Amino acid sequence: MQVRINLENIQTLTDFKRNAKDYVERIKATKSPLVLTVNGKAEVVVQEAQAFQDMMDRLERVEEELKTLKLKALRQEIAIGIEQLDSGQYTEYDEESLPAFFEDIKARGRKRLEENNTP
Repeated sequence: MQVRINLENIQTLTDFKRNAKDYVERIKATKSPLVLTVNGKAEVVVQEAQAFQDMMDRLERVEEELKTLKLKALRQEIAIGIEQLDSGQYTEYDEESLPAFFEDIKARGRKRLEENNTP
């Protein structure tokens, strides 16, 4: 769910202070946040308390879901690693071969970054 701020909901802090009651009533009626500017720059967002709480609740749920997914992925990766160790599908490195291994990882990472940054 992507929330966009309506351009009509951008006001100066000075105007908000002069007409606070009207703006608060409008925010409550529309459930839309209001962006307040100072010297032409967006500085503050005013939002209905329940809408803010709903947003915080959604954020907390998403963070918990992400934590659960990361933990699940980590467990799967560990299980794969254990399986590879048990079946002998691994390579041992020593002080001489380890730097080349790290360079290979860096090169693959750079290649992925380049691939992800090309349109």
